[in-house]
Amino acid sequence: MNERLREPVAQVLGLLAQKKYEQLARLTNGVRLSAQEMAQAVADYGRTLVEPPDDAFNLLDAVQVRGAEPPRWSITMPVWTKEEGRSDLSLELTVTDHCNSFGIELDDIHVL
Repeated sequence: MNERLREPVAQVLGLLAQKKYEQLARLTNGVRLSAQEMAQAVADYGRTLVEPPDDAFNLLDAVQVRGAEPPRWSITMPVWTKEEGRSDLSLELTVTDHCNSFGIELDDIHVL
């Protein structure tokens, strides 16, 4: 895994755990999911999201998109809950490396 990808994924997971859906929608430009859709996906799951432990990032699955310029990755990451620890809920992102910053698109929040 590209260690730099941990930062944007942790940022998204943190905002979800804090229920800061509007802030997350601004971060991701609401490209795929609106704040309302994020809140609904979490509510439908019915558990309390929490930030994952540090070693959870070993489970981050990142696939670089071939030929993408600037570099881009499709990322899947499990989500942690207070009730379950590692849950069967997953986060799917597209992250684009813009040298000094990342573009983040939240593609989906769903049960694997």
